[in-house]
Amino acid sequence: MFIVIWSLWFLSEIFLNRLLRSGKQGRENQDKGSLRIIWITIAAANTLGVLFAVYFPFPMSHSLTLPLNGLAIIVCGMIIRFASVWSLGRYFTVDVTIRNNHKLKTDGIYKRVRHPSYTGSILSFIGFGISLNNWISLGVVAILVIFTMLYRIRIEEQLLTKQFGKEYLDYKKKTNRLIPLFY
Repeated sequence: MFIVIWSLWFLSEIFLNRLLRSGKQGRENQDKGSLRIIWITIAAANTLGVLFAVYFPFPMSHSLTLPLNGLAIIVCGMIIRFASVWSLGRYFTVDVTIRNNHKLKTDGIYKRVRHPSYTGSILSFIGFGISLNNWISLGVVAILVIFTMLYRIRIEEQLLTKQFGKEYLDYKKKTNRLIPLFY
């Protein structure tokens, strides 16, 4: 079950990366290489997480329940990520880009959180760390991914502020960045 969920999660990210790039449909690509940084970080974090789990066992639990809960967290993260991608529709890209006739999305899942796709992604990585049942693995995966996503969010918010101005600044005041009612 672990291999199946990990594989589906990984393949879903490859699917998004291949199909939802801006290409020629984007009016302004301001990615600043952050997509490449994200993929390098993901590869490093996941590899290090697995290596620490195998070679430096520091179990979080001696029961299978916690790692299984980690798998459930991965799936929850995937659901949040795909819901946000679906909600944003044609405006969603994996690279930071403003599409032609781009409109600011402020309803649905975006009503409370400005970056639910990153929320879902981070949640999946935390679930991965938990599923490895290793404190070191969880720490390495979570820290590397969270810092990379925060860097990416900063780039995205700069572009959205440039594009939408006061409308985006007002939206920022009414919403949280990643976690409803918290952050």
